[in-house]
Amino acid sequence: MPASLTHRPYTAVLLVPTGVGAAIGGYAGDALPVARALAQVVDRLITHPNVLNGAQLYWPLPNALYTEGYGLDQFAAGEWGLRPVHQNRVGLVLDQAIELELRVRHLQVADAARATLGLSLTDYVVTDAPLGVELRTAASGATWGTIHQPASLLRAVEKLKDAKAEAIAVVARFPDDPGTEALQLYRHGKGVDPLAGAEAVISHLVVRTFQLPCAHAPALSPLPLDPSLSPRSAAEELGYTFLPCVLVGLSRAPQLIDQRTSPRAQDIWADQVDALIVPETACGGSAVLSFSQSATQIITVKDNSTRLKVTAEALGIQSLTVQSYLEAVGVVAAHRAGVHPAALSPNLPAIQPLGQSREQSS
Repeated sequence: MPASLTHRPYTAVLLVPTGVGAAIGGYAGDALPVARALAQVVDRLITHPNVLNGAQLYWPLPNALYTEGYGLDQFAAGEWGLRPVHQNRVGLVLDQAIELELRVRHLQVADAARATLGLSLTDYVVTDAPLGVELRTAASGATWGTIHQPASLLRAVEKLKDAKAEAIAVVARFPDDPGTEALQLYRHGKGVDPLAGAEAVISHLVVRTFQLPCAHAPALSPLPLDPSLSPRSAAEELGYTFLPCVLVGLSRAPQLIDQRTSPRAQDIWADQVDALIVPETACGGSAVLSFSQSATQIITVKDNSTRLKVTAEALGIQSLTVQSYLEAVGVVAAHRAGVHPAALSPNLPAIQPLGQSREQSS
């Protein structure tokens, strides 16, 4: 939907925090339908890999900007801007801990992306030490993790940067633990993604250090067949790797610029964001707090419950709460049109003298 000649592009940000058990967006790319719908009522949709990644499933959204979480935080704070691109040259980092057969599977994905999708990749780099991923779970049930050899990851990325990589895909070997209760709950659409928090740690480290777009795909052994698998988790069980969506997303991810960069007309900054859509109980993140200090309309969604309990109301943030993403799409469409949501209700109250409450007038 193009912007009119008399109005600037309408820009929305869609956030679904990673590893917090979001009812929508907490599984295998299951917030992608939300992004597809929102993309139809805005000129530019800014969102992150957790929303758009569905393992081997993805959907091309020409007006979506695929931006890693740390980069989004910096963008929201006004420290970084986003510069849209036609194509990035993607560099691939493989964890030394990945077994030979599994490594070959991932390299075949990279070659398929080049041959079938026409993506541009550098040669790949294997880390000089196993990254040593460990998974953790917080008391709230949210997941996070650590890597024992972060310097090895950064050395590998440095080599790719020297090879003119413009975005970085990382594949780290994650622990196999198919019998855990957490994984079984996740596969049946009831738990928290046990990998997501650790994935965020990896991509944040790369983006913070190099200011390059980055996303991560875990390397895992295939799981045994489960006939009762949840549809929301099914995308992760279609093949041997989660890498295809990462390569596609990074191929068009906007570059991360700062105030020292010579400006261009297409650059996007936080003060151009019209609306932010976020789960109702996940309002404590850096990006939400930054946008709350601006004119951005914050829309919180009740249906998307999480393991967190941080609401806009508890933080003193002004927001508009809706029940569902379907309602959020309507609110964004009205906001873009300059129509107050109350005008779409049959119970619009009469205008009142300034300072007189509705209760006093009734």
